[in-house]
Amino acid sequence: MALKKGDIIDERKRYPDSCGLVVKVMSGGEGFEKLICCGHELTEEDVVPSPETSKGRKKGSLVIGMTIDEKKLFPDSCGLRVMVMDGGAGFQEILCCSHSVNEAAMQTLEFGIGMRGPAEAPNTPQSGNA
Repeated sequence: MALKKGDIIDERKRYPDSCGLVVKVMSGGEGFEKLICCGHELTEEDVVPSPETSKGRKKGSLVIGMTIDEKKLFPDSCGLRVMVMDGGAGFQEILCCSHSVNEAAMQTLEFGIGMRGPAEAPNTPQSGNA
């Protein structure tokens, strides 16, 4: 299932009682499999021309305007990049190109945890005769 730039996925299309996650595809998407939120599997069936105006969308730790970029975690991917437009309290993961992009992976990238090698010892002056 491929997505294309400009596609909008709205969880409320098939799951009106959900947290109401809405994401917009910014680029990539050829390897998109599914997005999992509130235990629901969102696929290209959930693409809408524009998000339904719906009060009661529940925001979680995904901030509106936040970009989720598969390419930053997996350079060999199709480069799916989505922007959070609303909701997201129940976000679990995006499966694309057989990769899992979840909140923990995004935080690891954001804060550089595990992205660097071991810390180098600070330069200490050497004592002795020159």
